[in-house]
Amino acid sequence: MSVIILPMPRITPTDRRARILDAAREEFSERGFAAARLEDVARRVGISRAALYLTFDSKDALFRALVSEVITEVMPTLLPGDYGNLPAAALLRGFIKNAMARIASPDMAFLPRLIVGEGRNFPELARFYHETTMICVLGAVERLIFHGMARGEFSCADPRMTARSVAGGIILAALWQGVFEPVGAEPLDMEWMAESHAELVVLGLRKG
Repeated sequence: MSVIILPMPRITPTDRRARILDAAREEFSERGFAAARLEDVARRVGISRAALYLTFDSKDALFRALVSEVITEVMPTLLPGDYGNLPAAALLRGFIKNAMARIASPDMAFLPRLIVGEGRNFPELARFYHETTMICVLGAVERLIFHGMARGEFSCADPRMTARSVAGGIILAALWQGVFEPVGAEPLDMEWMAESHAELVVLGLRKG
């Protein structure tokens, strides 16, 4: 019986970048930043290393593109662009639940894990992650808190520090699932964690 070998689908310039980013996400997730190799990313895509360099000229550039994708694609799904007259408590609950589900998902949880594990050895990457993802998340939470204060829903002495407390629970969920569960920690019910965290935050901020 003869075996039919089907040709790999041709990668066009329009989808090459997306395919490379998907492969890089898998490579960084499995091997970390230091051990990841561009030739292995290219192999996952089915292109040569030279072809990969036409899109990304270094491993740093590839990682930065992945982080930037979090901001451009994920952040707009977590909050509306204009809060209008929407209740701040509902917006904050939704943000925490959506952010925890996305940031702790398998395709994204490797980012905080990688930064925590390798940031000291690659400070420029840690700085880039902080200046893009972290500042963006913290800024979104701060704006939500100010929105709630303006509406008379929230009372908060230090929105800046409170935003860090909110983000801390989200990051813990990602690290728990990506670092501790693989080595035997009790699995975390992500929906319940998000609900509990949101309830604690909203009750702490609620005025009166």
